[in-house]
Amino acid sequence: HSHGGMIHVENIPDLLARMQERLKANTSHLEMEFPYFITKKAPATGREGLMDYNVRFEANATGNDIDFVMTLRVAVTTLCPCSKAISQFGAHNQRGEVTVAIRSSETVWIEDLITLVEQSASSELYSLLKRPDEKAVTERAYENPVFVEDLVRNVVLKLKAHEHVTWYRVEAENFESIHNHNAYACIEKG
Repeated sequence: HSHGGMIHVENIPDLLARMQERLKANTSHLEMEFPYFITKKAPATGREGLMDYNVRFEANATGNDIDFVMTLRVAVTTLCPCSKAISQFGAHNQRGEVTVAIRSSETVWIEDLITLVEQSASSELYSLLKRPDEKAVTERAYENPVFVEDLVRNVVLKLKAHEHVTWYRVEAENFESIHNHNAYACIEKG
């Protein structure tokens, strides 16, 4: 409460230190989970709508040493490369969810991480689509088919190239549209 209700990724170290001081403790721990909203424009019509993303901060402090993990969940669309290759009339696609947890040497912005994930999928999702937008989304997905394993690898390649990311765990689950099971993949940098 001493932060005036303003908790930001950059003031978490100060908050942890104040917790240790106030509680006369050697360690402190903070967990926060919240919806994060971004206004996105539909790809063809430009109509605006809010997309929600789930974000989680977990921070531990022992003295002045701080371990901070940011986790977010991003919904995406994937299109099956195998289905595209063997079908004459299209391919099956499905909504998926990518969960990315990172540690970093400097602040990595939530929006940047969301963009990184969305660019790794067959297509990003939108909250508002008119018919021309649906056409654009399905055509983009059709031109960018990825298995769930490809999706995870795509995200990992981008995280490896990010100068501030020091650790990551990337999970993706596709909510299959023609199978009775979901597809899942995970890669963690140890």
